[in-house]
Amino acid sequence: MTTTADPATGSPDRTASSPDAAGTRPSRPPALSPSRANDFMQCPLLFRFRAVDRLPEPPSSAAARGTLVHAVLERLYDAPLGERTPEAARGLLPGEWERLVEVEPRYAELFTAGGDAEGQPLETWLDGAGKLLGTYFTLEDPNRLQPEARELAVESQLEDGPLLRGIVDRLDVAPDGAVRVVDYKSGRSPRPGFEASALFQMRFYGLVVWRERGVLPTMLQLVYLGDGQVLRAEPRERELEVTEAKVRGLWDAITTAARRGEFVPKQSKLCGWCAHQALCPAFGGTPPPIPADALRRRLGVEV
Repeated sequence: MTTTADPATGSPDRTASSPDAAGTRPSRPPALSPSRANDFMQCPLLFRFRAVDRLPEPPSSAAARGTLVHAVLERLYDAPLGERTPEAARGLLPGEWERLVEVEPRYAELFTAGGDAEGQPLETWLDGAGKLLGTYFTLEDPNRLQPEARELAVESQLEDGPLLRGIVDRLDVAPDGAVRVVDYKSGRSPRPGFEASALFQMRFYGLVVWRERGVLPTMLQLVYLGDGQVLRAEPRERELEVTEAKVRGLWDAITTAARRGEFVPKQSKLCGWCAHQALCPAFGGTPPPIPADALRRRLGVEV
């Protein structure tokens, strides 16, 4: 699984797919995740590089930390009630780091020079992940929670549209059937007035869960470990219907760009985080040719 980081939150995108085997058709229809949808809204060319070309990106300390913290929070709930403590969570870090490096060997490259890009040795970096876990315990008491699911893969096929796909960090279901969708972020919460991207992601997951289960989620919750903030929304049917319409519009724009071969770069402050500046026309670069048959295999578009 390819893992990229959200520059705004430092959290990983765990819905990215591995490259297709050469010369084979995908076993599943073209899909859209919240991360790839946000990529297109941020910059259509970035979307192309990630979703169509599947260009590799250098290992990111932020993505690795986010993936590690997510893994620990998932594993923490394997412990019995009463044993889900900050000490237990921090104690999981070394083992989960070893598992992460086994799955993504390139993350080991972060520390081959004795430290990551910020000069942090592995022990200091792990301590930083431990502090994020400590923040989690100030926001929720896991001993009072019994999630129905963790790291739950969800998907919903839109009629005449894409397959919506994602991974929900945690799904809580109350005795009365009320559903809460929870997502962890290892970065900081958005500044006031900049919540649109976060709210879109929350509603995207709410839409998929609603369509998949037939139950409107009561609560959508983003837990920001970088600054100890929690962003909550109580979705209404109309809001999720508007989200579905937005997703359909995005997919139409994506397929139109694919048919025209015009994934136009959009410059913003986030360009400084992009791993593909050398290939971007906005920075004097030239994008590579789109791999043969990639648009059909990855977006279902015939050109």
